[in-house]
Amino acid sequence: MFTLDQAQSLLPLLESLLQRAMESRQAAQAVEEELFNISHRIFMMGGMHVDLERVTGLKANAEAQKKRLQETVAEIDAIGVQVKDLEAGLLDFPCRLDGETVLLCWKRGEAQIEYWHTEDAGFRGRQAIDDRFRRRSAMGGRPN
Repeated sequence: MFTLDQAQSLLPLLESLLQRAMESRQAAQAVEEELFNISHRIFMMGGMHVDLERVTGLKANAEAQKKRLQETVAEIDAIGVQVKDLEAGLLDFPCRLDGETVLLCWKRGEAQIEYWHTEDAGFRGRQAIDDRFRRRSAMGGRPN
């Protein structure tokens, strides 16, 4: 469980991890698209000479990028933060509010955490952070 201040303090690290994950995802997709194009050309031409060393290298690169992506998402998860949408850079931070677990909600590009929602409501149910969260942070994270 995070306080607003704790979650806010993690944003620079999380933004860096999100950037790494997004770059890995894009790189893996680009390599897989190249491999698909090679396969498609082979099919359309009824066969052709294939540079097996290059194709093997491309496959290894795609797997390495996928592994890097998985490790980065696992690193975010290990911090206790939930990746909700990697492409959008959407993260949720579990938080206690009035005896209930809610989620502080941050999207990459936002300067700070300004929204929260219940576990059931999701992104569409985002509400503005109010004084209950700020009071809790000022009290050292003790639930109110």
